[in-house]
Amino acid sequence: MSVSRYTYLGPEGTFTEAALRTLPEAATRELVPMVSVPAALDAVRSGEAGAALVPIENSVEGGVTATLDELATGEPLMIYREVLLPISFALLARPGAALADVKTVTGHPVAQPQVRKWLAEHLPDAQWESAASNADGARLVQEGRYDAAFAGEFAAVTYGLTPLVTDIHDAQNAVTRFVLAGRPARPAARTGADKTSMVLWLGDDHPGALLELLQEFAARGVNMVRIESRPTGEGIGRYCFSVDCEGHLTDRRVGEVLMGLRRTCPKVRFLGSYPRAGVRPEEVSPLRPGTADEDFSAASDWLARCLDGRG
Repeated sequence: MSVSRYTYLGPEGTFTEAALRTLPEAATRELVPMVSVPAALDAVRSGEAGAALVPIENSVEGGVTATLDELATGEPLMIYREVLLPISFALLARPGAALADVKTVTGHPVAQPQVRKWLAEHLPDAQWESAASNADGARLVQEGRYDAAFAGEFAAVTYGLTPLVTDIHDAQNAVTRFVLAGRPARPAARTGADKTSMVLWLGDDHPGALLELLQEFAARGVNMVRIESRPTGEGIGRYCFSVDCEGHLTDRRVGEVLMGLRRTCPKVRFLGSYPRAGVRPEEVSPLRPGTADEDFSAASDWLARCLDGRG
């Protein structure tokens, strides 16, 4: 296994590469661009790379379905870290082009909803075509396939393009979340500001089935920060749920949630416990009364006394 190699959604010049380079260990790794999210993750599964950084969620468009589906299926992987990257786009074109010359534009499908209003106002007649990534769109513009691409301004140098317009975004403070995934091992150590990710499958479709799943979290005071349904491919109405919650696997409340889900769901895939990006332990909301580790320990001690006739 090549632990010194990290893969990412390429080609060079993507926001994913920019996010990966914010990690301190990236300076000592070989960073290898891949043509797709599945390719980046499969390199980890095969042992060709030690980890892969891939986008998983955008604050405007929501979940990145390719990543959600890849983490839910195939040989299991685990998330060890997340990165939050502010996103704004530049419209990149070949040198000498003007905004009036742009008749075709390209970019990653997740980028389109983030620039739709800008396009309607400034290039209402331009035709949009999707690319495998924003940087790949820049490459296609370099090759003459399209007139302009929405990408990070930093990609202009890589592909010999000129930014016609910079700082383009329909929503202020847009952010994309990326995750560093590797082969399963012990989770990262608890920091006090952690997140746990998992995929859950419902046993059967009946009234209250999703509520029963959610109650496992609510009864133990565990806050869910994201839940998304994804089709399982087994027919209409068959879904699994990608879930993030606050806390670490070693927190008693989180561990008991997972045990409860394992009892009631036909399948649970643990995707890791890892530090929450941009959150310090002192910024974490106080726990609800009765949900701290010492509360679970006290309840266990009380039960033991009851069994001994000392309750």
